[in-house]
Amino acid sequence: MNYDSHSLQTIAGQTYDQILPDAERTAEAFKLFYTVVARLRARDGCPWDLEQTPSSIRGNIIEEAYELAEAITEDDNSHIKEETGDLYLLATMVAYMSQQEGRYTVAEALHESASKLIRRHPHVFGEAEVHSPDQVVQQWNEIKERVEGRRKKDSLLDEVHRHLPPLEKAYKLQKKAAKVGFDWENRQDIWQKIEEELVELGHARTASGEESPDTKDALEEEFGDLLFTVVNAARLYGIEPSIALHRANEKFSRRFRHIEMRMKENHLALSPDHMEQMDAFWNEAKQKESP
Repeated sequence: MNYDSHSLQTIAGQTYDQILPDAERTAEAFKLFYTVVARLRARDGCPWDLEQTPSSIRGNIIEEAYELAEAITEDDNSHIKEETGDLYLLATMVAYMSQQEGRYTVAEALHESASKLIRRHPHVFGEAEVHSPDQVVQQWNEIKERVEGRRKKDSLLDEVHRHLPPLEKAYKLQKKAAKVGFDWENRQDIWQKIEEELVELGHARTASGEESPDTKDALEEEFGDLLFTVVNAARLYGIEPSIALHRANEKFSRRFRHIEMRMKENHLALSPDHMEQMDAFWNEAKQKESP
C-alpha cells in the first residue's frame, strides 16, 4: 500500500488534523532512531552490536518486555518511557539485521504490520459493525481464515504457540478453553481445587519414600498439577501469572540483596550457621518496604 496524503487522510478519518502533525514528528524521531541503529551496525560501528544476531538477542527481548511490564505496574512514567525505547531498539535491531541479510526491509515490516491492522479492523477502517471486544476478536479470527487464508487449526489449543515458556503456555491454554465455556462457574471454587492438589502432592511425597524414582516422578506430576491450578486461580482473578511471578522475583532479589549488604556490614558470612541473623535482616527488608 502506498501511503500518500490522500490515503493517510482516509486512514486517519475525522481526526486527520490531530493525528498527522504528530505522525510527522514521530516519523522524524524514528528516522533519527533508525539512523543510529544503522550506524551502530555499520562496518566501523560498535563491535558489540556488530556481533549480535536475531538469535543472540532473543533473551534480551524477553527481559526488556518484562522490564517494560514492571514499569507499567509501577506506573512510573519515566521508567515506562525508557523501557519502551529499549524494546523499540531491540525490535528495530532485529528488523535491521534481517534487512542487512536480505530477508526483508524495516520499511516492509512496518508497512505489512500497518496493512494487517487496517485489514483486521474493518469496523474502524471500513463499514463493518461490532459492539463488543469479544466480537472484535471473533472478527479478527474470521479475517485471518477467510481473507488471509490462514489454515483453521485442528484444535482450539493449537492457537497457543508450542514454544511458549510453560507458565505463559498454561495461562494461554486455560484462556482458550475458557473462551468456549470450559471454565469454573464460581471462581471461589478454585481454592478448594488448590487444597485438593496440595493433599495429592503430600500423598505423592510419602507414597514410596522420598528418595525413590517413583516418588520423584509422582512428585513432578503433582507439582505440575498444583502449579497449573495456581495459574488458573490467577487467571480467574484477572492476574497475569508471569507478571505476578516477575514481581515476586524482583521482591526476593531486593530483600536478598539487603541481607547481603547487612551481613557484609556486620562482617558475617552468608552460611547456614547464620540463618537466624539472615532471617532477621530479611524481616528488616520487609519492614522497610511496608507502606
